[in-house]
Amino acid sequence: MASTGIPADGSAAGEARLRRWRMVLGGDGDGTGCVLSGRDAGMDAALGALYGSGGARKSAGERSGGLGGSAPNVARWLGDIRTYFPGSVVQVMQRDAIERLGLSTLLLEPEMLEAVEPDVHLVAALLSLSKAMPETTRETARAVVRTVVEQLEKRLGSRTRATLTGALDRCARTGRPRHADIDWDRTIRANLKNYLPEHKTVVPERLIGYGRAAQSVKKEVILCIDQSGSMAASVVYASVFGAVLASMRSVATRLVVFDTAVVDLTDQLDDPVDVLFGTQLGGGTDINRALAYCQSKITRPADTVVVLISDLYEGGIRNEMLGRVAAMKASGVEFVTLLALSDEGAPAYDREHAAALAALGAPAFACTPDLFPEVMAAALEKRPLPVP
Repeated sequence: MASTGIPADGSAAGEARLRRWRMVLGGDGDGTGCVLSGRDAGMDAALGALYGSGGARKSAGERSGGLGGSAPNVARWLGDIRTYFPGSVVQVMQRDAIERLGLSTLLLEPEMLEAVEPDVHLVAALLSLSKAMPETTRETARAVVRTVVEQLEKRLGSRTRATLTGALDRCARTGRPRHADIDWDRTIRANLKNYLPEHKTVVPERLIGYGRAAQSVKKEVILCIDQSGSMAASVVYASVFGAVLASMRSVATRLVVFDTAVVDLTDQLDDPVDVLFGTQLGGGTDINRALAYCQSKITRPADTVVVLISDLYEGGIRNEMLGRVAAMKASGVEFVTLLALSDEGAPAYDREHAAALAALGAPAFACTPDLFPEVMAAALEKRPLPVP
């Protein structure tokens, strides 16, 4: 026991500590002397199949003692981890299994998809396999993707609409409203310093309201999404946000995805599942070509926000790409560059291109889905972005 430094006092608390250390160390001569049974043994076996010596991916020609490529073994394991662990942990283990053991191809089997815990990373894996997906699996895969999309819309939709509606209202505010368009609440608040106690009234030197023309003016948002393999989670989140923005009458939303080709998926924004299955993860990257297309669709630069979501590894013409960004900004377009739109933080990205964009006044940064509504609100109001 001295080799591990784990106390063994024979008490219930001591036994519990030994059990926890045994679960952490995974056996194989860990020095605890603790033998697991029942549920603990099942949990340990599930963890060992993925993270134990037999769980790591083997080189060519080696045999694996872990899950391997056996569909029955994987199906059983997926059921076990859902029994033993909470959903958040299950999602992490599924992601690790796909990455460590190369189990992506098993997701082409309907029985596998019915056993997994849906999450953003699973959706990304399915999208990368969509072109090879047989018809027997496609409907099951769409159901899995729709489950995740609905969860994300429920989590992010209401807050996004509320945040952007407030920003759009502030954009439309005018200091010379007609009488019927005066916002009396804001007007009174803005003029409290002009309160006359003897008359018990406020002198409204400054009126705040909404002009009739301003109420009908739409802002235009173009989401330009890099669909290279490293951007998979960002594609999922951006598609959901695109659908949320498209549901707002005061925002005209366009969604463009690109690799070396450019695809406009705007007409599918009413269903983000269709958008996602319209993407093709992987391939090269031509940001310049994508921005050229977006630039051609801008009709009111001063009322337009372009959001480029990319790791900036450009395969096209670098100087033209930067020139297009400079031209859009000079015309009045608000240009936002997100290195990622995901919960994972900043990915690997082209630092030289990021620095060049920052020099043009378009700083590049990673953004979480929860921060995205605030970023968009700031861009719509033309105020400094809340860079994390």
